[in-house]
Amino acid sequence: MATAAHAASPPETNTVAGADERSGGSTVRFATFNASLNRATAGELRTDLSTPDDVQAQTVAQIIQRAHPDVLLINEFDHDPLAVKLFADNYLARSQEGAQPVRYPFRYIAPSNTGIASGFDLNNDGQVVTVPGAPGYGDDALGFGAFPGQYGLVVYSRFPIDVRQVRTFRDFRWKDMPGALLPDDPATAAPADWYSPKELAAVRLSSKSHWDVPVQVGRDTVHLLVSHPTPPTFDGTEDRNGRRNHDEIRFWADYVRPGGGSYIYDDQSRRGGLRPGSRFVIAGDMNADPVDGDSVSSAANQLLQSRQVNASVIPSSAGAAEAAVLQGGANATHRGDPAHDTADFADTAPGNLRVDYVLPSRDLATAGAGVFWPETTDPLSRLTGKYPFPSSDHRLVWLDITPRRA
Repeated sequence: MATAAHAASPPETNTVAGADERSGGSTVRFATFNASLNRATAGELRTDLSTPDDVQAQTVAQIIQRAHPDVLLINEFDHDPLAVKLFADNYLARSQEGAQPVRYPFRYIAPSNTGIASGFDLNNDGQVVTVPGAPGYGDDALGFGAFPGQYGLVVYSRFPIDVRQVRTFRDFRWKDMPGALLPDDPATAAPADWYSPKELAAVRLSSKSHWDVPVQVGRDTVHLLVSHPTPPTFDGTEDRNGRRNHDEIRFWADYVRPGGGSYIYDDQSRRGGLRPGSRFVIAGDMNADPVDGDSVSSAANQLLQSRQVNASVIPSSAGAAEAAVLQGGANATHRGDPAHDTADFADTAPGNLRVDYVLPSRDLATAGAGVFWPETTDPLSRLTGKYPFPSSDHRLVWLDITPRRA
């Protein structure tokens, strides 16, 4: 992997090491950030980003500038190619309160399943809702959303993206995953029958999408594998969201395991998983904590315990540990290390969790990692703040990868 050069952020804080401080600028920083750049109506995000004056977007941009990643996944960015450009030009490329601007000449965005009408009663409430924005519409959509593309995702990169080799898996049907944890209607004796056969022919695995985005770093290709599985909540005893979350995460575990992805097909009908020996980084808001929260117990560990994944370095922050103590509530009973938390959720339930991940392949060595969650005494804590959050309830998570193989 080639050397990546960075410009250092102003030394206002030591929350995130500047580029000149990390291995002499010889590492590549991958990051994921559920930035909550979603809006209630279609086109609203484009309008907000059309000027450089949106306060939330300014705050999100400053966090990104302070962390200064080379390759960045943003979750919860409404699908709109123009909005992607506007955020880059009006926010990331403009200094926010003295932070070093960051420019990404390469970007990737593709459609999301969110807010796409299914034509079926997927929540089994007796109504088929097909009007975007109407009550119940999101629950009957292929992925939860008030309009098509809400809660989408986008990749920004300083390195070239091989767009011709990108694979997307938005159309992959859930039923086509062998051993899928399909939800069961508890009111009947039949197994796995929450969805009818006609519904199963339409229901997709990905609540947003799964992308394999090849990033060309020098002479090497690193496959950025990105997704945003559905939260494992907002359902009933059938646990349709929890089961879907588990299988959305399982998709990547199968995809990177040699022979494990033979059942997979992409949106261009190409079959199979990642070619053995390929280098990859899995990134995204997985909505699953390894030991706490509401997800199926093994969901996150499908990746963390994969033989193909290097999960030895866990991003952490002093701010997360501090927040767990100050907020108490559910955090007091958690089993996981609070320093590893990446999201500030309700103190009653589920509490703060580790749900955002950057996980490299086993053959990539890591030189550092962190979560952008400053302690309250840090001047930059104004960027994360308290509810209602000035940026997002999630925190940017980053991982530095060295040029050599592990």
